[in-house]
Formats: sequence, structure tokens, C-alpha cells
Amino acid sequence: MNITTSTDTPRPAPQRAVQGEKLRGAEKMARIPVKIIPTTELPRKPDWIRVKMTAPAEVQRIKDTLRAQKLHTVCEEAACPNLAECFGGGTATFMIMGDICTRRCPFCDVAHGRPNALDPDEPRHMAETISGLGLKYAVITSVDRDDLLDGGAQHFVDCIVETRKTSPDTLLEILVPDFRGRMDIALRIMAECPPDVFNHNIETVPRLYKAMRPGSDYQHSLNLLKKFKEVCPDIPTKCGLMVGLGETEEEVLALLDDLRAHDVDYITIGQYLQPSKSHAPVERFVHPDEFERYTAHGQSLGFRNIWAAPMVRSSYFADRQYRGEPVPPVRRSAAVVA
Repeated sequence: MNITTSTDTPRPAPQRAVQGEKLRGAEKMARIPVKIIPTTELPRKPDWIRVKMTAPAEVQRIKDTLRAQKLHTVCEEAACPNLAECFGGGTATFMIMGDICTRRCPFCDVAHGRPNALDPDEPRHMAETISGLGLKYAVITSVDRDDLLDGGAQHFVDCIVETRKTSPDTLLEILVPDFRGRMDIALRIMAECPPDVFNHNIETVPRLYKAMRPGSDYQHSLNLLKKFKEVCPDIPTKCGLMVGLGETEEEVLALLDDLRAHDVDYITIGQYLQPSKSHAPVERFVHPDEFERYTAHGQSLGFRNIWAAPMVRSSYFADRQYRGEPVPPVRRSAAVVA
């Protein structure tokens, strides 16, 4: 892996974060515990990594609607390769609590920094947008907000409450941060108005946590999923992870065992794609056959549904996975979108 421990290179003098200022790329990675050696050239993608370009007019309509309501999507902020396909189909994953994250994960393209104050009108604006788009299933996620006493749990609940006022038949999936240090209060708040699906991404295997999820803890994420199920036993839980970061197949299978032991219902597994040369490198492109083995193992463990394929992301066609549909087939072509 193209990384080095933080003691191998001198650190720059600390600088005070400016509220609202976004740090990306090399600036974002400057102080993570395990340093990333910038990639000189991004690797060529194999023929099973294909981005579907579709419905440009609908993509622009969704973007215009979001800007009018001052809303963000993780689709845009995290540079998701499925943006055109999902926006083209009239769906989006809303990202609440701003577009600045308090964590510095080297696989993620969301900006780091000192976030602005919460927008009290955001829940209403998001509810209006969901209603205006006529969504039957919506995913709400957020940046990490370690600056908030409840980690942002109340803001999630406010979004659920406002949306159910205007779209009572819309199913709501929330994709939450880990609420580290705030889990008990966050769960108490969310139990008052739970979503229809509770999602938290564990992202990678425990061996890679120090490098890939600084500030996070593998067992804590497992406990969050299990404790939510204890508080809200009738609400399904969901978890996503990436492969291609340096993990082994055996480690992924063991991770799936852990997730099932912690009562998780839905699983997503997708190929990690490097957002820029400053981010963590792709260690390998996982062959579709390996994804099929993950699917088979997950099915043997008894998950309600497991989607494992190169282009799968945690909210990719989330409504279809919820309904029990199989993952869309991998399209192989010599024409690859870089």
C-alpha cells in the first residue's frame, strides 16, 4: 500500500481551522495518522468498471432543484460514479448538516474542516424537495459532526419528522456517522422517531482502520448497529463496505460474519475507486467472481439481502435492495469511463 506512518515525514505546524473553509485532497490528508503517498498516475480501470451516462436533462433538473433549496447530496460531494445513473432516474441521497466533515478519511472526497452552524430550515427544505420530486424512497446521510453534543442525531430526527408531514408514504433510510462518544444520547433521540432503515457503513476490515478511518473504531461501529436494533427491534439495519483497499478475501468473509453476529439485515459491498491522486490508492480491482463469492457467503449467513458488485454503493438503488431484488448485473465493455 502507498502509505507511510506519520513519524516517517515531518508534520507542518498546526494551523487554526477557519469555519466554513473546505480542505480537500493534499490539504485534507496533511495530518492523518497514516500518510498517503500521492499517486503519480491513476490506474486504468478494468472492463467491468463502467459508468452509465444517462438522461442529462433529468440530471440537471435534480441539481437545479437541490441548489434552489440549498441542499447537498453525497452523490456530488463524494464524487459518486453512479451520479448520472441515479440522478437520471430521479433519485438522490441527501447529505444534511452541511458539506464539511470533521473527519479526514483518505478514501473519501467530502471536504474536511470546521463546519458551519446547522441550518434550522434544512429539514423543511429537504422535505419539500422529497415531496416535489415525488420520491417513494429517500436516503438521508450526513457528514461527521464531532462538534455537536449529539453528533447530529436530533437533526436527523427533525428531517424524518418534516418529511413524514409532507410525504407520509415515503420510506426513509438514514445513513448515519458513528456517533463516537455520543452513541447513547444519539440512540435515545433516534428511538423517538426512527427511520424505516438504519444504515451505518463500516467501510473496511479492522486491520485497515488506522489508515482508512482515523477517528473511528471497528468495534464501536459494530456496537452501534447492534444497539440500534436492541432499541428498535422492528427496524432493519444495513451496513456497507468497500474492497480494493488492501484487504484480503478472508478478512471480508470474517467481517460479514461479524455483521451477521451483530444482527445486521442488509449488506452492500462495492469496489473502491480513488477520487484523486492525493487519496488512498486502489490496491486492486476486485474481480466480479470474488463479489459473487461474497454474495454467496452472505446468503448462507442469512442476511435479508446482500448486494456485492463493483459499482455498488451504500445507497445505490436502495429501494430495490430493500424490496429484495438482486443486485443489477455487471456490465462488461471495452468502453470504460475514466
